[in-house]
Amino acid sequence: MRPLHGWIIGLCLAALVALSTGCQSHIGGQTLPSGYYLQDDVQYFAPGSRNPLANESVKLQAK
Repeated sequence: MRPLHGWIIGLCLAALVALSTGCQSHIGGQTLPSGYYLQDDVQYFAPGSRNPLANESVKLQAK
């Protein structure tokens, strides 16, 4: 019965470590979110120009 207790304690410790580390991972160059992504700060990216070629169109109109 002694070896069985060791296995049970080992499995419990492994489960404790797995549950306490979160689940953020890096797969294929992507960082996937952890379980706490809903509590993260909101990132804001200012809207850019509607015309992606704004500089080119300005130069063409100046000619």
